[in-house]
Amino acid sequence: MTLTKNKYYFEALDHFPYNMSDCLDALNYALSYEPEDADSLCLMGRIHSEVLKDYETAKKYFEEAMQSNIGNVNTPKYYIECLLSNEDYEEAERLINYALKMKGIDKAEILLGKSLLFERKGDYDTALEQIREARKFSYCRNMMDILEDREKLIHDKMHESKKEEVAE
Repeated sequence: MTLTKNKYYFEALDHFPYNMSDCLDALNYALSYEPEDADSLCLMGRIHSEVLKDYETAKKYFEEAMQSNIGNVNTPKYYIECLLSNEDYEEAERLINYALKMKGIDKAEILLGKSLLFERKGDYDTALEQIREARKFSYCRNMMDILEDREKLIHDKMHESKKEEVAE
């Protein structure tokens, strides 16, 4: 069953997010073969979070994925993004702290999420600290570019907020 499930999961992943009809068909097949597959549940959570903007349903899929395989390093990143989009900051912070302890997880991505959490809270200095920390765990040019762009954006926000304070 695992090979069949994997075939449909990879087919769904291949269609995501450009052909949602085929993606959902393949994903439903994958889940019918293995209803507790963490990767398939995570992808279903991503569909609800990123495409449908149905964060509450997405959270249920992500929670189920985490319960099915607590060691799955793919789920936390997307679950954190969902929680941040839904403004569930306390939950996101708990998940970030847990995820940073997971063996094999991309710490740069998780720290980028932590930076976004502090940025959303308006704590720009701490957000910049998290970006600096993420650089230590970044091992590719693409991630370094993302971190540099986030840092510039936060600096711009800091300057704007200082201008607003002076104007008042």
